[in-house]
Amino acid sequence: MLLRTAIFAALAVLLATQIPAMVKLTGEPAAVAANPQEPAKQQPASTATGRVKLKADGRGHFNGTFRMNGKSVDGLVDTGASLVAINESTARKLGFGVNSLDFRYTVNTANGGTDAAHVVLERVEIGSLRVKDVDAFVLRDKALTGTLVGMSFLKKLKSFQVEDGSLTLNQ
Repeated sequence: MLLRTAIFAALAVLLATQIPAMVKLTGEPAAVAANPQEPAKQQPASTATGRVKLKADGRGHFNGTFRMNGKSVDGLVDTGASLVAINESTARKLGFGVNSLDFRYTVNTANGGTDAAHVVLERVEIGSLRVKDVDAFVLRDKALTGTLVGMSFLKKLKSFQVEDGSLTLNQ
């Protein structure tokens, strides 16, 4: 029961970061507000072996193109999120059969309650960084429009820091 409560709390924190993406900001096109992953086309700058630097977008978010289980996935780095969170469509792309997922966790999101399934990503890469065995939750497509890259990835790095509008990831 304690584990279920901890997972619920972690996912609630993770999904709370989606609220800004759902609020249409004054002067910002609706497509950007509805799809926070659109600016994620930024390629990471590999500053050295085992180091990647991402610049913040106009809203201060760090977006990048990751490779998860060998497939390209645009993701929003979220230091406040406990786990990587992907939706069903992304899970299928990464080789997880949606029918084989066990959506046994019930979580509350900004869009209401949804079910989640725990998976382990074989590898997550960005630039020259490579991390193996990363815990993630799969959420229903209607509950999550993009991919959040949380602490289950970041804590496997040597360090990460935000400075001068950039996020530096070190392995």
